Amino acid sequence: MSRLLETVTTHRRQLHQIPELSFNEYKTTEYIRTTLDSLSIPYFTPMDTATIVYFEGSSGSKETVGFRADIDALPIQEETGVTFESQHPGVMHACGHDGHASIMLTFAEWCKEQQDKGLLEKNMLLIFQPSEESNAGADALIRAFPFEDYQINGIYGLHLGPDVPEHTLATRQGFLMASATEYRITVRGLSAHVAQKEKGFSALGAVVNIATQLSQVQQYFLNGLHQNILHIGQLHAGEAINTVASDGHIQGTIRTYFPDDLKHIQEKMETIVTSTDALHHTVTSLDFAKGYPAVYNDTALIETVKTSVDHAGLNLQLLDVPYLFGEDFSFYQSVAKTNFAFLGIRNEEKGYIHGLHTSLFNFDEAILLNGVKYFQSIAHTLGVIK
Repeated sequence: MSRLLETVTTHRRQLHQIPELSFNEYKTTEYIRTTLDSLSIPYFTPMDTATIVYFEGSSGSKETVGFRADIDALPIQEETGVTFESQHPGVMHACGHDGHASIMLTFAEWCKEQQDKGLLEKNMLLIFQPSEESNAGADALIRAFPFEDYQINGIYGLHLGPDVPEHTLATRQGFLMASATEYRITVRGLSAHVAQKEKGFSALGAVVNIATQLSQVQQYFLNGLHQNILHIGQLHAGEAINTVASDGHIQGTIRTYFPDDLKHIQEKMETIVTSTDALHHTVTSLDFAKGYPAVYNDTALIETVKTSVDHAGLNLQLLDVPYLFGEDFSFYQSVAKTNFAFLGIRNEEKGYIHGLHTSLFNFDEAILLNGVKYFQSIAHTLGVIK
């Protein structure tokens, strides 16, 4: 295990220094492919920054098991103070994707060793996916690569979990994470001097009305037993202190589990915008970005997960309720059964307590070995390895 620890630590520290934003992971991809080349592991390049490894088993079976890691970073200035901090100002691996990719690279090396020993029975796909943080990289990759040509019986994914204790893997059957849909509202009014405000059409008034009405959607129009969020993250209107505002903007996100809830929220938002324009004589556009579906863990894979966690020497935490985070791993549900889980990294004694998407996010690299062991255990549990 000391060799694996050295390997996974080296990968993590190299990748941590070169974080890149979604669909711009060129240095990261170069590092991944150079590493695979050095191990004589062939791969597909369906997109500029997507890399897929296919290990063919010796049994002749078409059955394939998939594993996925994401590789992009976030527009955050790092404040961890580590010696291997980001060399790209304003960009940081604040969501642990450097850890995910390092687990997968280390796992790939182990898989190659098993194949060289003649121990690889069934097929495996190892997916290095770009652009999880934005722009739905998983969806783009599914459209670019013929997953349907492989008899995939399951795709497994991991995410580092700062709320989960070290040596623990947290997951659940059914919904694990929410759908995530961003929206942007732009209001156009008519400017006028405050002394003649009746001659203008206030974008500020419209923005205030829209924001007030959005806050009522959950209260009055959605099932109270369902978890939904209609969140306003940014709000702005106006140009000067003594004029009627001619421009206004609202941006936010919607989190749901059930597609009907999302549809209902979007319909109510459209009604709110239309009625506000009628009241304020404004012209408003409402745009929804392509959202991420909710992450749903297939019941058929849960026993494999339980057995693999046990064989990996980890603790299993079956969550009572799902998270309201979003994740584009959900798109793989269209090509295979899936399971997603959180690998615990929380250690209060060592100070590894900071959340995802924060400038202080960090973890003990030795914990990445738990991810490698978990993937190895899945391979053994499913008979991929003799």
